[in-house]
Amino acid sequence: DVLKALTLSSVIFVWFIRYDNICEEFKSYGYSNKLRDFVGILKITSVVLIQSSSPINVQVGSGVLAFLMLCALGTHLKVKNSLIEMLPSATLMLFSIFFFVTA
Repeated sequence: DVLKALTLSSVIFVWFIRYDNICEEFKSYGYSNKLRDFVGILKITSVVLIQSSSPINVQVGSGVLAFLMLCALGTHLKVKNSLIEMLPSATLMLFSIFFFVTA
């Protein structure tokens, strides 16, 4: 599925290619390196589960990812980021909800 591949590639891009940016963001939000790494592991695991043909794996992965994106949106609101800065989190959350419902 195209949306699943897009979700996987976007998470991989952000957490591997742009990892330095993630480090700076988490530091600027006052979050610990342990939390950052835990979130990264959860996100990567979640998008891998979403690629599965098993509906339960897709629901677990998409449920976790939707929760993480809700938390990310909360952080963006807390620090008063712009709507453009919130768009990736909101998009991934909507995709995750879609995957959960259609699994």
